[in-house]
Amino acid sequence: MQVTEINAEGLKREFKVVVPAQQLETRMQDKLAEIARNVAMPGFRPGKVPMNIVRKKYGGSVMGEILENAVNDGAGKAITDGSLRPAMQPKIEITKYEQGSDLEFTVAVEVLPEIKTMDFGTINLVRDKAVVPDAEVDDALAKIAERNETSEPVKRAAKSGDVVVIDFVGKTDGVAFPGGTAEGYSLKLGSNTFIPGFEDQLVGKKADADVEVNVTFPEGYGNEALAGKPALFEVKVKEVRAPKAAAVDDELAKSVGLESLDALKTAIRDEIARELDGVSRMKLKRALLDALSAGHDFPVPPGMLDGEFEAIWKQVEADKEAGRQDAADAGKSEDELKAEYRTLAERRVRLGLLLAEVGRVNEINVTQEDLNRGIMMEARRYPGQEHLVLQYYQKNQEALESLRAPLYEEKVVDFILELAKITDNEVSVEALRKDPDEATDGDAESPKPKKKAAAKKKAAE
Repeated sequence: MQVTEINAEGLKREFKVVVPAQQLETRMQDKLAEIARNVAMPGFRPGKVPMNIVRKKYGGSVMGEILENAVNDGAGKAITDGSLRPAMQPKIEITKYEQGSDLEFTVAVEVLPEIKTMDFGTINLVRDKAVVPDAEVDDALAKIAERNETSEPVKRAAKSGDVVVIDFVGKTDGVAFPGGTAEGYSLKLGSNTFIPGFEDQLVGKKADADVEVNVTFPEGYGNEALAGKPALFEVKVKEVRAPKAAAVDDELAKSVGLESLDALKTAIRDEIARELDGVSRMKLKRALLDALSAGHDFPVPPGMLDGEFEAIWKQVEADKEAGRQDAADAGKSEDELKAEYRTLAERRVRLGLLLAEVGRVNEINVTQEDLNRGIMMEARRYPGQEHLVLQYYQKNQEALESLRAPLYEEKVVDFILELAKITDNEVSVEALRKDPDEATDGDAESPKPKKKAAAKKKAAE
């Protein structure tokens, strides 16, 4: 087998591979001899079938297998001999082959660039941090109390926020329709749980009132037989009840599974602190990626760049089709937009390659413990359904592996952050949560497009 480099331009390499006909024939004979030792054919004893008959019956499929193996071996030899690190799957094209002649093909491969990393110790970052304000804890307590509210009867007209206990019969064209009748139904006015306009017509009504409620079902209503139709509901108001928020005390805490009000406050404060730490981490990571992008300028494999750009552009076109086009993009030509998003795609690919190289050189790996921690973090996003999340990952190996890439990225980011110089800066909760892409009154520049900002946040994925 002869491998010759015929092109080396930038990160592109191309090789010509020639596999002599005699080598192919030798492989063919060896494989046919193996088949002949085991094949059983009518009229012949096992292992005694003439080779010409074996070749006639199996030669075509065997040669296909031999050619495939020869191509794989040739591509592997080109990569191994050249000590190449392919960025993508090589492209192989057979340029010449006839039965009994040499096999010739080309192997085109894009290689990973040589990456010289900057001195991470020269990176200076500011980490914004915020203390959990007591007001946020109080607000969270108030919401929990509201969710656990009760109600008590009142002798007055109903107002928004009250609960009315009603009987009702719904009719279209004078005929009651299925599912439109109920007795003793408790409806909170202002909750918008009924057809638009229904609840509004009960505001101001007292207990024992008989009310005719006229509404029109929305065009997109789930029941097609009722969609867009006018309806009359005959409603009897049986009771008006005023909401009564649960007391913020130990009993409220026990209703959500904690032993005391102090324990509930601590749990709320810890949860808010985790959320703020997450925001702080996200902003710090983004600043780090900006610094890494500014500190590195190596070429990226064209195929990887094209693939990343196509993925971004497909999303841009889908957003435009759905009427979600970014305001900053609206006045630009397609060529201008493509140039901008291609620059973004290049940044994302470069950062991804950089983080991968840092991880490779420093032998950073995702351990089973890391995966377990990632699963627990995912489970925490679904309160009350944690066991279902755990079961999902236990039974779905592909889903489990999907956690590996983001966990690997975070470990590499942590490694670099350990080397960078970080100054903590205490800010208000509002300042910490503010999107850095939103311009303030004093900003000299307009906000960056949110899609581009989101892409930057995921630059290394």
